Amino acid sequence: MNIPLPFTNLISEVQLTQTKFQIERANKIVIITHVSPDGDAMGSSLALYHYLRNIGKDARVIVPNSFPYFLKWMNGADNIVVNTYIPTVSEALIKNADLIFCLDFNTLKRIGALGDQVGESSAKRILIDHHLSPDETFDVTISYPHISSTSEIVFRLLAEMGKYGEITTVIAECVYTGMMTDTGVFTYNSNDPEIFEIISLLIKKGVDRDKIYNLVFNNYSEQRFRLLGFTLSERMKVYPEYKAALIYLSKEDQKQYALSKGDTEGFVNYPLNIKDIIFSVFIREDEQMVKVSLRSQGKFPCNEFAADFFNGGGHLNASGGEYYGEIEDAISIFENGLEKYTDQLEDTFI
Repeated sequence: MNIPLPFTNLISEVQLTQTKFQIERANKIVIITHVSPDGDAMGSSLALYHYLRNIGKDARVIVPNSFPYFLKWMNGADNIVVNTYIPTVSEALIKNADLIFCLDFNTLKRIGALGDQVGESSAKRILIDHHLSPDETFDVTISYPHISSTSEIVFRLLAEMGKYGEITTVIAECVYTGMMTDTGVFTYNSNDPEIFEIISLLIKKGVDRDKIYNLVFNNYSEQRFRLLGFTLSERMKVYPEYKAALIYLSKEDQKQYALSKGDTEGFVNYPLNIKDIIFSVFIREDEQMVKVSLRSQGKFPCNEFAADFFNGGGHLNASGGEYYGEIEDAISIFENGLEKYTDQLEDTFI
């Protein structure tokens, strides 16, 4: 169904033609997203999964490790293959795939142990992503860093392929979930008016925005709130001279509160509610690394900070990184980094 779309065509004709051709010729299709998948990773993957299944393709979603419980309500979530649970199944699916979609990551390193398997696969690989500097290892690269979420790009891809009429309520719900979560409920990276044109189209497909908000943000455990209280009370440092704040959690802290996957989602945003704070960083000790989440307001480039000090990147106001070492050292690196960015922090205003 071809209808006039109230947004600018984003994806080139070459990319559209190549993608349609690869989908048409493929029988077994695998969709893979990054380690510790978030709302955008899950939303974009499941949206594409449902579309492919609806047109008769044998499609499966593989994630490197588990995803937050407040995303498990999404239609199709119970059919996802979690590699850390059943690695032999994910390995077989990748080995037998004709086509692999790589969603919401820019380099095979972002999918952990699955990276080598995907790299060695004879299947064609299509990247759909919105992060900077994608690898050159994909047969088709649909990468638009200025777009708010990968879910938005998936919607645009389907619509621009002339498939808007085949977008069901289920697909629209997945797209909306990804867009909503990757923009902090449209509080950052969301000034493009075309985002809201797309939201209107999703609502016309039957999306209930209030229901989805409640399922994602009013669906947390009691332990999350106790952990949040502890984090803000005992593990927050404010640096008023830099307009910055830090929160951090060690493995022992998390063990004390029986942390579940996703319990710390959104913690990094809380310090931004403090007057004059424009830069917030959350440093969390994981099993094999220290995870770093960064958020900012205004024009402060937290993605540059992530790239400079934590081997990371992302968007101007929302990015992430990692550090292989002790959490105390990661905190020191952050504090030293504030010195380098003093001028930008002082000059940034909202």
